[in-house]
Amino acid sequence: MSEQHLTDTKFSSLALDSRLLTALDNQQFTLCTPIQAESLPLLLDGKDISGQAQTGTGKTLAFLLACIQRLLNSDIQTATPGKPRVLILAPTRELAIQIHKDAQALLTDLPLTLAICYGGKAYEQQKQQFESPVDILIGTPGRLIDFFKQKLYNLKSVEAMVLDEADRMFDMGFIADVRYMLRRLPEPTERLNMLFSATMAHKVMELAYEHMNQAQLVKIESGSPAVERIDQSIYHPANHEKIPLLLGLMDKFKPERSIIFINTKHTATRVWGFLEGNGHKAALISGDIHQNKREKLLQQFHDGEYAILVATDVASRGLHIPDVTHVFNYDLPDLGEDYVHRIGRTARAGKAGHSISFACEDYAVNLLDIEAYTGQSIPSVAITNDILAKPKPAVKLKTSKPTYNNNRNNKGNNGQQRHRSRRNQSSRTRPAQSGS
Repeated sequence: MSEQHLTDTKFSSLALDSRLLTALDNQQFTLCTPIQAESLPLLLDGKDISGQAQTGTGKTLAFLLACIQRLLNSDIQTATPGKPRVLILAPTRELAIQIHKDAQALLTDLPLTLAICYGGKAYEQQKQQFESPVDILIGTPGRLIDFFKQKLYNLKSVEAMVLDEADRMFDMGFIADVRYMLRRLPEPTERLNMLFSATMAHKVMELAYEHMNQAQLVKIESGSPAVERIDQSIYHPANHEKIPLLLGLMDKFKPERSIIFINTKHTATRVWGFLEGNGHKAALISGDIHQNKREKLLQQFHDGEYAILVATDVASRGLHIPDVTHVFNYDLPDLGEDYVHRIGRTARAGKAGHSISFACEDYAVNLLDIEAYTGQSIPSVAITNDILAKPKPAVKLKTSKPTYNNNRNNKGNNGQQRHRSRRNQSSRTRPAQSGS
């Protein structure tokens, strides 16, 4: 991390177990980010917090350290099967997987166990996790409720709760499921509570008031060192110019590692096809890509096997992919908040980055909301003939029909499918936007 992204607060100055400090040293974490420096002293003192911070600010590490230290300080030193001691709720499986991965790195020398639950795959394997003791349970609401109703576990022993990306929970229609889980926890005064959100809208504050114990607000201004470090620009192409413009810009900038965000699965597949057909090897993730393959592709992009990732908003939050140099908004998102989350994939850990957006015929109207949200105008760049490439034919994506072992394998997704359907109905008057 660069100095401009960090504070003067050292992890070693906090009341953290020596084994946690060793794990942090092994990952070369010495100084806290602003959200860590402000939230950890309160959390380690047993106070609840509602944290407002944008993606990429280090909040995952903050709440994991607080949860683990809470367990290490507890009178109960061992977990029992079916009685998790920490509950971490995440809106998407990708974010849940990332949290699980970060937790594993902290627990290398600690006798604490993890379990992860999310829809889309590994139903039986996830069930088997509850046959052994689980200290920290991480997951998405739908699959967690499925297993809860099967009485595979209960929430009576939870000592710490984390609700990550609370605003996203509302956006995705999961808030009823979240409330279902929170109402089955011990009383707020009997546990440590953490809520994190990019925005603190009234509905989020209401949730904190109902399910937390006088939570203190920790707000890291989005006025955003991160956004300021991003070189933003916008082009205004006609719809038929978007593919030639994208290919031309890829040839011009030759980005080392880039993410291209697109609003719909169909368009994402089409853009991927033109990239592949024109010599740009790319990974594609969207709701149509099988979960196993999505995880593999994300890992390959993370490891540098692909220089380009084409994605719907499934990848806009919660994933830490280092060294992304360029973010392309092939389609402008509907909300200014989503724009900030997308471009936040670059300029992470204090580094600089580039964001290039297309305000086309379909989505140019979204620019007003984006500039109002960020409080700044995005510099416009003229389109010249020399930047428009002549595309070669697109490659067709090979698809396979999904297979299902039995009806039970889909239980964990029923709630998510129901919410997606509801969300689609409510957005018929707006341009289509793919979720996770």
